[in-house]
Amino acid sequence: MVPDKPPIPAAEAEAAADLGAQMGAATKAAELSDPDAGASPIDRAINRVAEVLGVVVLVTLIVLVFSNAVGRYLGGYMIIWADEVVISLMPWLGMIGMFLSIRRRQVIRIGYVVDKFPPRLGKAVLLFADVMSAAVFLYFAVISFQYVGLFGADKTIYLRIPTGWFSSALVIGAGAAAFAYLAHFIRDARRRPAV
Repeated sequence: MVPDKPPIPAAEAEAAADLGAQMGAATKAAELSDPDAGASPIDRAINRVAEVLGVVVLVTLIVLVFSNAVGRYLGGYMIIWADEVVISLMPWLGMIGMFLSIRRRQVIRIGYVVDKFPPRLGKAVLLFADVMSAAVFLYFAVISFQYVGLFGADKTIYLRIPTGWFSSALVIGAGAAAFAYLAHFIRDARRRPAV
């Protein structure tokens, strides 16, 4: 038999509720804040274009999947080419999201560890990470370009569209990611380390 836990004192319960409310408010503020606050007008424009493209692709995917599901289950018919378009647009959605997250510095990175280094060493590590990330994405763009060159002329089954239209997202997205990291490198190199 499990013994009953002692009741939580009222002061601790109130402090826990207050902390929970503070965390909720901070999370809500972070989610609703402008992710481009402090960015230059050019950076804001580039990010807005990427956002619009991402929303257009996402809405297209949602409409196609929903229409196909409703047609299949309510009307007994399906849009045969919808799945083909959905699968083909997924690389574009992923690459747009990746590009935007790199530009906004929202990719997963270990900033906590870098912040523990002395300022000059932290800056050097950050610059090295920017260069290596750009190099990896540039390599990925080259390999993707070769892939599109080999298989881009193949046609989709139902719509007979060249698959290169869709797989070119890998080339364009990886190239854009490489340039985004190079832009971060230039900005980070100009920035003086915090003392």
